[in-house]
Amino acid sequence: MRNYLSIVFLAGFLVLNSAKAQELTNVITNTYSRGDINKALVRDHSWINYPAYTDRDAWTKLPEQTRTNAIKQGEKYLGFEWPSIKATDYLEFTRSGNRAIVDDKNREFSEAFRALLMAELMEGKGRFRDDLINGVFSLCERTYWGSSAHFYLYGHEGSMDKPTTVVPDLDDPVIDLVVGDLAADLAWSFYFLHDEFDKVSPVISKRIKDELNRKVLEPYYTRNDFWWIYGWRGEGNVNNWNPWVNYNVLTCILLMEQDPVKKADALYKSLGSVDQFINNYPQDGSCSEGPGYWSSAVGRFYSYLDLVHRVTKGQIDIFQNQKVKEMARYIYRVYISKGMYYTNYADAAHKIERGPAPLHRIGTRIDDPELTGFAAFLHKHSGDQDGGLGGRIGESLEILFEPINWAATTPKEPLISEFYFPDWDAVIARDQAGTTDGFYFSAKGGSNNEQHNHNDVGSFMLHFNGDPIFIDLGVGTYTRETFGRGRYDIWTMQSNYHNLPVINGLGQKNGGAFKATNSSYTPSKNAISYSTDLAKAYTEQAHVKSWQRTYTLQRGKKFIIRDQYQLAENSGKTSLHFMTKLPAEIIQPGMIRLRGDDFDMQMKYNQDLLTASIENIKIDDPKLLSNLGNEVNRLVFEVKNKGLNGVLTFEVTPVK
Repeated sequence: MRNYLSIVFLAGFLVLNSAKAQELTNVITNTYSRGDINKALVRDHSWINYPAYTDRDAWTKLPEQTRTNAIKQGEKYLGFEWPSIKATDYLEFTRSGNRAIVDDKNREFSEAFRALLMAELMEGKGRFRDDLINGVFSLCERTYWGSSAHFYLYGHEGSMDKPTTVVPDLDDPVIDLVVGDLAADLAWSFYFLHDEFDKVSPVISKRIKDELNRKVLEPYYTRNDFWWIYGWRGEGNVNNWNPWVNYNVLTCILLMEQDPVKKADALYKSLGSVDQFINNYPQDGSCSEGPGYWSSAVGRFYSYLDLVHRVTKGQIDIFQNQKVKEMARYIYRVYISKGMYYTNYADAAHKIERGPAPLHRIGTRIDDPELTGFAAFLHKHSGDQDGGLGGRIGESLEILFEPINWAATTPKEPLISEFYFPDWDAVIARDQAGTTDGFYFSAKGGSNNEQHNHNDVGSFMLHFNGDPIFIDLGVGTYTRETFGRGRYDIWTMQSNYHNLPVINGLGQKNGGAFKATNSSYTPSKNAISYSTDLAKAYTEQAHVKSWQRTYTLQRGKKFIIRDQYQLAENSGKTSLHFMTKLPAEIIQPGMIRLRGDDFDMQMKYNQDLLTASIENIKIDDPKLLSNLGNEVNRLVFEVKNKGLNGVLTFEVTPVK
């Protein structure tokens, strides 16, 4: 067992001890015993309702255009040169923090392998077989199938400068997200094509079985020290990796394992592991990892539950558990507008594209017409007729052979009036339910110890007619620093670049001690008010006794931000910041004009108390560029008051 840190940064996500420990309920394993699992588990492959490769009638009955598209995509990879990963590619993560070298090659491999496999399944003539065999051997020859950022073992006291290993170790296999994805795809290739591979040589299928056993099955059977199974030190502090990897590993086991006892043991182990994910989740269903990671967290969780449901003939079923339902409903509760805007706190992009098919399946499982209607809306909005083919093999098969009758579901954009997440301490509200007309705002309290955390206690977002006014910048391209000790040196992670105050020259601090207090949520027909004290999100050196920020949406009229503060000392270096993509202009002291595509907005402030300026920030990060454009503006309001107490108010109203 390794000596893991209680707070560990890993490339791809951030794991932190939960600020609000959740009650341990073990909803699955307290409901279903090991004996129940043994009785319910399907021992053979009868749980798979997809046609065999040799059932050409079934494959040719698929829509002609779908088959043609898949075959054309596979043809792009005929004669493909499978990427190799050198030791120095792995070392680059240690040396420069660059993980993209390995990640890009893994992505290239996955895209080619999936395209070739789907093309061969569709066409059935063996034309893609040799390239698939080359892909199998290319992958099996590797020591490690995952990301350079994920096998990394931290050295003394977590120092990134003193790692215990910087290249993969064949004797110490690591199962990460990418290993799981590749392994599941490889297992599906074996399931469909092992007889075809045997026609060339039985060595091919044997190699697949040996490598899956070495790299995935045996490590899962024999080890509990992968943090995503039971959490760091077995404390249950897990995140999206837990259902994601468990889903892939269980897929491999169900497809490859011949021993019924091992299969049942592994299923029960995975159920106990996924219980930790449910335990760790708040009762209100909020995803502190953000809406960008919701598909990788709750989406994978539902994929896992569905797989278990299938392989136990529906006897293991927790879809009607209240918390499980709330976890799904989060995604439409934080939806804003235009099929792409969500309250993107934490590591989430400013714009998010979401596949409709998984949402529809989840909504169907939990009997939630709001979620299925949202899925149908996204399907109509995206115009995607293939339903998302081209991803993981298991998902593509589901889309092909369990198609959704979109015509039977009425599209409905989930424009809810208001909602408050008490555990997360976050609120959303709009002028009127059922329409994007007018204002929408979201604000959060919480703590700076949330998963994929940004220092954003008390921040907010504001939209008008569905378009953003004040924004959360989102997250840039992942590097070693994104999930290392330099995380909060990245500007997009700092409170200084969120819609928050800088108090006595200091921004907020990361960690569980830095949090909101005295939050209150007051809804009514004509107004929604949310208030929280930001003082404890700052260090003692900020000398702030209280900073009560109140957001008020006066429906159909205006949006008000009010800060009432009390300082122990005043250095004269306190300011308030607001981030926007919109062109901004100080048209007169006390008034800023913000210009949207189809609206103008004015922001009023007291010029006797505040001095305003506008900072233009050029964007050069590729991920931010694709979401935000070439630049953003930061509105800066310097506080003139040299006293220890004050009240500052901003009013945002549309220009008519």
